[in-house]
Amino acid sequence: MPPNSSPALPERRQEFQSALLDWYRRNQRILPWRTAPSVYKTVVSEFMLQQTQVKTVLPHFARWLENFPSFASLADASEEQVLKQWEGLGYYSRARNLHRLAQAVAAMPELPRDTTAWRALPGVGPYTAAAVTSIAFNTPAACVDGNVVRILARLTGDATPFRDSATAAKAFTPLADALLATDSPGDHNQAMMELGATVCHRQKPLCLTCPVRALCRGAQSGEPGAFPRLAPKVIEQRAVTRVWCIRDESLLLHRAGKQSRRLAGLHELPMPEHVGLADAEVLKMERLAVKRRGITRYAITESIHAVATLPKETRWAAEVVWVPLVELDSATLSGPHRRWVKELLARTRP
Repeated sequence: MPPNSSPALPERRQEFQSALLDWYRRNQRILPWRTAPSVYKTVVSEFMLQQTQVKTVLPHFARWLENFPSFASLADASEEQVLKQWEGLGYYSRARNLHRLAQAVAAMPELPRDTTAWRALPGVGPYTAAAVTSIAFNTPAACVDGNVVRILARLTGDATPFRDSATAAKAFTPLADALLATDSPGDHNQAMMELGATVCHRQKPLCLTCPVRALCRGAQSGEPGAFPRLAPKVIEQRAVTRVWCIRDESLLLHRAGKQSRRLAGLHELPMPEHVGLADAEVLKMERLAVKRRGITRYAITESIHAVATLPKETRWAAEVVWVPLVELDSATLSGPHRRWVKELLARTRP
């Protein structure tokens, strides 16, 4: 149990479980992975929901199930097909891990049912293993992520300072295990997820509608937002220059190589170095747009410039390609660059 947590909460575990589960069964959102649930739907949803909001996932989940309705169909797909269907969700390592997981599962005589076996699969950490096994197989394993940390820290009024969410999750895992409704672990875990997503918000929590408010020290303190105490993230600012060039009805793009951890196989507008130019040269050319995006701990500002004359192709990186405009929809672009290319084409093309 975390250092400053209250012993009253574990002692009132049955009261907590009853209030939480009653609320969940009355108020849970209707979501496609909860309707006619399956192990496959649970796994796909858990991968998609990592660092991504439900409203963003919903259309992608529906399209994914149309294209890959099972572990077997996903295992048989090429990585290019998988990345294309993941386009727009970001953090593409999740798609690659999900693809590898499907290939591993498809080769098994039967699905594993315990958390240890699931954690041995690609991309599966403690949270995902607990979520999948508890929801799909009723395995008594508690899920602990940022939402759960927030709920438990507020319930206990724990003001312990933590370096980050992962450190806090490790500290709160014993308490999460102690509170788990072992006869309904899947519903319990989903109830905690639901409570964190819809009531116990990071900012301005809806304490008056919380089913466990009577047990919450954070609410009783009048400052629930003070919990948990996590060190602020250090955001690093980065500036990137991009080249915009259309020739013979084709757009110049750069396809990241396999050595790129996050963007391997994805297309983006090239940087000056990809086509043998210096940043300083391109920055003097017509600026078409300035765009911003965030990736993990980086806040990136991307300046897009129209380049009419390029060095000889012998100076280009091997991954630079001309993509016909009529084939752009079939090329896999990162989500931000897909939006920016569409916008710029609408502005610059007759």
